[in-house]
Amino acid sequence: MADVIGPESEAVAGAIRVVLAEDQAMVRGALASLLNLEPDIEVVGEAASGAEAVIVAGRMRPDVTLLDIEMPGMDGIVAAAEIRRAVPACKVMILTTFGRPGYLRRAMEAGAAAFLVKDSPARELAAAIRRVLAGERVIDPGLAAVALSAGPNPLSPRERDVLAAAADGSTVGDISARLHLSEGTVRNYLSAAIQKTGARNRIEAVQKAEIQGWL
Repeated sequence: MADVIGPESEAVAGAIRVVLAEDQAMVRGALASLLNLEPDIEVVGEAASGAEAVIVAGRMRPDVTLLDIEMPGMDGIVAAAEIRRAVPACKVMILTTFGRPGYLRRAMEAGAAAFLVKDSPARELAAAIRRVLAGERVIDPGLAAVALSAGPNPLSPRERDVLAAAADGSTVGDISARLHLSEGTVRNYLSAAIQKTGARNRIEAVQKAEIQGWL
C-alpha cells in the first residue's frame, strides 16, 4: 500500500490537507514535493490505486483528493464517486494525462470539482486547489470546449459495460459469464454499441469509445 501520513506527523497549521492518488510512484512523488512547497498546502496521504485512495481519504479526511484516472483496479472516476459518498466534505479533483471529453463528463457526474491535465504548470494546480476549496469548479478550458462539441456519451451503461468487457478480446461466452447475461443479450448490446460508435466491428468500437473516454 502507498504511503499514508499519519496523525502523528507534524501538521501545517491551517493548511489545505490533500490526498494524492497516482499509480506511477515517480510522478506521485514529484507532485507531492511540488505541492508541499506551497505554504498553505500539505499532502497528508498518498495512494497508488483508486481503491487505496478511497481507504486513505476515509482515514485522513482531507480537504481535497487529487485522482489520476487510469490506475490499477478501480479507476479514478469510480474512486471519485466512492470518496464523495464516504467523505462528503472532501473536494475531488481529477488530474490526468488523458484529456478526453467522455472522461470529463463522467468525472463531473461522479462529483468531481475539477478536471485538469497533467501538462498544466504546477502553480496552476496549486491555484486550482485553492479555487476548488473556495467552492469553484475548475475545468481545463480547452477540454471543456472539446467536450461541449463532442456531445454526450451515446452508450447506455450496459452497452458500456459489455463493450469494456470486450476490450481484452473476450468472447461472447466469456462476457456472458462475467456479466451474468445471456449470450444473445451480449450480442445485442455489442451490436448496439458498434452502431452507436459508427464502427465496423467490436474492436473498432472499443477503440473509438476509448479515444472519446466513453468507457
